[in-house]
Amino acid sequence: MSNPFEHMPVEEVVAEQEELLPSGGDAVAGDSFWRNMVRVFSQNKLAIASLLFLIFIILFCFLGPFFYHTNQTNGQEALMNSTNNAAPGAGHPLGTDDNGFDILGRLMFGGKISLIVGFASAIVATVIGVIYGALSGFFGGWLDSALMRLVDIGLSIPLLFLLIALVTIYRPTAPLLIIVIAAVSWLVPARLIRAETLSLRTREYVQAVKVMGGTRKRIIGRHIIPNSVGTIVVFATFNVADSILTLAALGFLGLGVPAPQTDWGTMLSNGVNYAANGYWWEIYPVGLCIVLVVVALNYIGDALRDALEVRLQRR
Repeated sequence: MSNPFEHMPVEEVVAEQEELLPSGGDAVAGDSFWRNMVRVFSQNKLAIASLLFLIFIILFCFLGPFFYHTNQTNGQEALMNSTNNAAPGAGHPLGTDDNGFDILGRLMFGGKISLIVGFASAIVATVIGVIYGALSGFFGGWLDSALMRLVDIGLSIPLLFLLIALVTIYRPTAPLLIIVIAAVSWLVPARLIRAETLSLRTREYVQAVKVMGGTRKRIIGRHIIPNSVGTIVVFATFNVADSILTLAALGFLGLGVPAPQTDWGTMLSNGVNYAANGYWWEIYPVGLCIVLVVVALNYIGDALRDALEVRLQRR
């Protein structure tokens, strides 16, 4: 019996065979992947509540300033006739800080910076870690050993001290903080994706693509990384929370974004100086925002992990 592929170019054979393979190798293909994941995720009531709260916070920080107008919210100009450290009341629902700035407005602008830095640095770190780990795990050998030794060296350095050193050398701005936090956050996803790649590269469908002449670029881009999407998504969710906490720690130490901008960590640092005098509104609202956002992201990450694990168990 003649081989139906013998007169076809190798690339066409690979492409045709990939169409026969289920999406993600031996995983459940098509709509069932998303249906199973959404169904299991939706059964977690805490995760749904956390997702709704996170959406509310994003709308509050990004759209709130368009509806809540004071000439203090952006922190660029003080209202000369305002009262510093004013308690919550008419005109200032959450009071004012030591400079007379409206705390509700500052929460919006500070949260906007914190969320931008948190999400952006997590995305950059995840992309770098995924590419680095996939290349290391796929090629193996001396290249894998060399790349992983670099990761081990990076993980052995106290990250907070490294961050402090970097932001004290350079003037901290939002773009710089994104780069700096991402530069120390890609190490863990690199190790996770490397371990996932070591397992995936021995699967039958990957070996079949190799036999049929599939390039390394195709194998990594079409099979290794897509099959690691569960690990990638879960880690990225947790990494956003870690990045927000890292920025808050830097801001608390006075190394956040410079005035007139602000972030939640800087607001918390300023509020601590006055909390002992009974000005609770300068520390509790921003502290509650940080805690609730981080907890919500962790609940979402846990639910995504459970949803993806259920899918894996149904292979």
